Amino acid sequence: MKRLLFLLFSVLFVLSCSKNTSQKQEPQKIDNVFYDKAFKFRDTLKVYDSAYYYFNKAKDVFLKQNDSLRAGKCLVHMAIISTDKGDYFGGQELSLSAIPYFHTGKAEDSVPIASNFNNLGLAYSNLKNYEKAIEYYQGALSFTKDHNSLWALKLKNNIANSYRDKEDYKTSLMLYRKLLAQKIDNTDEYARIITNNAIAEWLQNPNYNAAPELLNALHIREKEKDPLALNSSYSHLADYYTKKKPDSALLYAQKMYLTAKKINSPDDQSQALEKLIKLSPSEAIKYFAIYQPLKDSIEIARNKAKNQFAVIRYDTEKHKSDSLKFQKDSTEKTYMVITLIVLLGLGFFWYRKRKQRLEMEKENAIKESRLKTSKKVHDVVANGLYRVMNKIEYQPELDKEILLDEIEDLYEKSRDISYEKPLAPTSHFHQKLASLANSFNTDKIQIHLIDNTPTLWEQVNATAKDEVTHILQELLVNMRKHSEASEVTLQFARQENELHITYQDNGIGIKGAVKSNNGLRNTETRIKNLNGQITFETGSEKGLSINFSFPV
Repeated sequence: MKRLLFLLFSVLFVLSCSKNTSQKQEPQKIDNVFYDKAFKFRDTLKVYDSAYYYFNKAKDVFLKQNDSLRAGKCLVHMAIISTDKGDYFGGQELSLSAIPYFHTGKAEDSVPIASNFNNLGLAYSNLKNYEKAIEYYQGALSFTKDHNSLWALKLKNNIANSYRDKEDYKTSLMLYRKLLAQKIDNTDEYARIITNNAIAEWLQNPNYNAAPELLNALHIREKEKDPLALNSSYSHLADYYTKKKPDSALLYAQKMYLTAKKINSPDDQSQALEKLIKLSPSEAIKYFAIYQPLKDSIEIARNKAKNQFAVIRYDTEKHKSDSLKFQKDSTEKTYMVITLIVLLGLGFFWYRKRKQRLEMEKENAIKESRLKTSKKVHDVVANGLYRVMNKIEYQPELDKEILLDEIEDLYEKSRDISYEKPLAPTSHFHQKLASLANSFNTDKIQIHLIDNTPTLWEQVNATAKDEVTHILQELLVNMRKHSEASEVTLQFARQENELHITYQDNGIGIKGAVKSNNGLRNTETRIKNLNGQITFETGSEKGLSINFSFPV
């Protein structure tokens, strides 16, 4: 598992922090109290934010001493802590900033360079940029003298893993086989490589029998009694058996969860719970109730760590000019500080403007959502209900079953009023319009449809048909409420690539300018949505004429 690999790399890197390049010798005492405190907080007390803080302080001391090597090592330690705590961008940034502090031609710099490149590989891998990860892993390997060492094996394994993660199984399997062909004295690393090889074979060929290799790795790890390594095997076996032997998959997921709880590993607990939720439907609710707050607490802890690291970096940002150029005079240092302050000011200003813009966009989205809901209430509930009431009042012979169907349809639409549902196909749209018009016929009002033929609507899409239905319903409701008309004509025509609809009645008409009430606004919006146009013929003594058209 990546966390296990990362911790192992960190331990190896700790050994590289002495003046002498030999990892077997004791590190020489450094005249930097912050450096000692940083290691104490990291390795003994396991308080990583404090370790990060003191590495940052130690770096500043080394810069004043013109000790670029150890200043660079402090940055690499900070980068490793950031990556380990899930701040991959922060770890990447720190590792990249450490590169100029090392000299590729000096033997004593080769170990921290390799560790730094490995951290970059891990950060890029977690960010799923596998090409970059491979590039940095290979860079780390080029600064490793003994290619048969445990460190080199881990780097080669990481390279193979990156090829596997980017689904280049052919290359990854070739690299795993090369590793397995050489003598591997470290049982942990051997178990890791055979596990990774088996997983790659299985991912390439789902029918591949990976069980013998995975179980062999598990038995090796059981002898070593390393809970982190055991959890890696449990995780892979649970994944492998998910479809082949669900009972076995459930067993290994349970083992992984129990081990993760025992060693207090929230990440492993979270992964195990995800598997248990999938593998145990009868207990999924129980596991999910544990998983959700755990996942939230992990995310909160990671964000807290990221924020703490960012604050620490921000508090010491004014010293960045010293860490980049040791011999600059005071004038240049002042210029750099001023430039940094201006950039921070501009960044803060940009952040505020962006925050205001996002808040405004959010408010507009809420208003738009409310407007849509209001329009639906008006069109679906108000106008639909009015149409049904009109039928009940003026069509005494109305079939009860038909009426109940219409009320039920109106009920269903009102229930789903806040959802965007796909429009149903309308193969007999001309009949739907005829039914709509008929629902407004009374003994005093006659509605006539002209040229409402099936062929007219053949090339009109479902969205346009839906909009036309609501537009005509709105016009007929307004007619019924306000016009005092006794005759209404709806005429349809196709002219080249446009469909024209004319509404005419013999009512009292509209005197003066057209007032944009709620219904009229909805109508104009719908026609605009169809890229169409609408015109009102007003001012006549009798009646009202409305023409609208839209492209087909």
